[in-house]
Amino acid sequence: MDDFAAWFQYNGGVLDTSMMGITDFPGSGRGAVALQDVPENHTIFTLPRSLTLSTQTSALPSEFGFEAWREHKLHKGWVGLILCMMWEEAQGNQGKWITYLTSLPTQFDTPIFWSDEELRELQGTAVVDKIGRDEAERDYHEKLAPAIKTRPDLFPHNQIDVWYTLHRYHITGSRILSRSFNVERWEGEVEQDSEYVPEQDSNEDARANTSIGSAMDVDDSGDGGEAVNEGGSDSDSDDEEIDDTSDIAMVPMADILNARYDSVNAKLFYEKHHLHMVTTKPIKAGDQIFNTYGDLPNSDLLRRYGHVDLVPCPHLKGALGNPQDIVEIRADLVVNVVCGDVSNSETYRQRIDWWLDEGGDDVFIIDADPILPAALTSLIRLLLLTQEEWEKTREKGRPPKAKFDLQVSSLLRRIFEMRLTGYQSPDLELDAKLLTSHSLTLNKRHAIVVRLGEKQILAAALETLRLMDAALSDVRGDGSKGKRRVASGGTTGGAKTKKARH
Repeated sequence: MDDFAAWFQYNGGVLDTSMMGITDFPGSGRGAVALQDVPENHTIFTLPRSLTLSTQTSALPSEFGFEAWREHKLHKGWVGLILCMMWEEAQGNQGKWITYLTSLPTQFDTPIFWSDEELRELQGTAVVDKIGRDEAERDYHEKLAPAIKTRPDLFPHNQIDVWYTLHRYHITGSRILSRSFNVERWEGEVEQDSEYVPEQDSNEDARANTSIGSAMDVDDSGDGGEAVNEGGSDSDSDDEEIDDTSDIAMVPMADILNARYDSVNAKLFYEKHHLHMVTTKPIKAGDQIFNTYGDLPNSDLLRRYGHVDLVPCPHLKGALGNPQDIVEIRADLVVNVVCGDVSNSETYRQRIDWWLDEGGDDVFIIDADPILPAALTSLIRLLLLTQEEWEKTREKGRPPKAKFDLQVSSLLRRIFEMRLTGYQSPDLELDAKLLTSHSLTLNKRHAIVVRLGEKQILAAALETLRLMDAALSDVRGDGSKGKRRVASGGTTGGAKTKKARH
């Protein structure tokens, strides 16, 4: 890394070598370490914006021609940034970023590189439908490959099988997924070309964004600069549809910092011409300097970064897990459990369409909190309405209140039990036992950790239902004849819902 540090400083970067060093940490790879006690609000390194690598700083879009860039749809999604990085690396020693690019990893443990057999271990988890391998390869074959063939002056034929292969495309995409930042242009900053504005429209662009994932987020620091936070671009775990990918950049030195749950002690702040990595709390000598992934569930950590977090969890009575783990319940599963096959039912199709048109969620998030999403209960009640009740609801333009009763409880139980059948086995104890084996491959161990975390959440949700059923039974025993209902706003309330990506 000496060459990289020298390159960084030669190109305008400033590194406090008395405070920060680069070393290898067992189990987490290369990272940054405090060489002595570092105070809060200390700038450990600074770099000029021109040293970041993006579609705005690379010369390729200009060399290719902005009009042609748009014609080949390289301005949409992530394919343009991937191509810029591939091209810059192909320049060898003539390229500005070659020392940086050669310092980046060439192997990843993310599921996009797993075998089919390994992926079967993730069956039922939130990972499988979001890997995006097919979408990424479609972009490669339909956008990137045709584009480079039109410019042999920029992409010589003898370089294509070396620098522009599908495998390198996946490697470069994984570098972006795991290491990029969202560094918005400073207010008033002039773009390279007024006509070259990356945009997103239609499901095609959503697929393009999904195939790579979101960059590290940007927050308002409140002190005259902007803080660039590592992790998803959303407060949810996985809303990755970034409209303007021209703001996504690779940030040399900043991407060396690792992350761990609830351990962030430094953030990247940007100003008009420079970016600064600043400590957010005191760091003791020998401790690792952490940025943040945004405290994501293990399903997202594995998909984006190829690792999982295991820390003591209150909801697991101190056992190891990830407090941010979630389970996604798709609306089509809810409909199938409540209504059965609705393909020939105009009544149910109308209700489902109305629910979605009114902004209803098509994915519901269950997490370690024993509060179940009110929107899930509301959808169930919508599907249970009589025809007369449905017509009145549609006139009012409001979905049913999320009221909980034994009928709703029974359906929720069936939904959670059906969700458990999506895994290879719903058996928690079996997965817990498997984790004690010392013969597991890294990928299989990670898969077990992810699916076990999700199963534990479903088991807790089923236990919540059991307790709520008991409470309802006590109410009935008081002579109320079962007329009293438990409002889910108090017991199963909460707005833990999430839009599915299309």
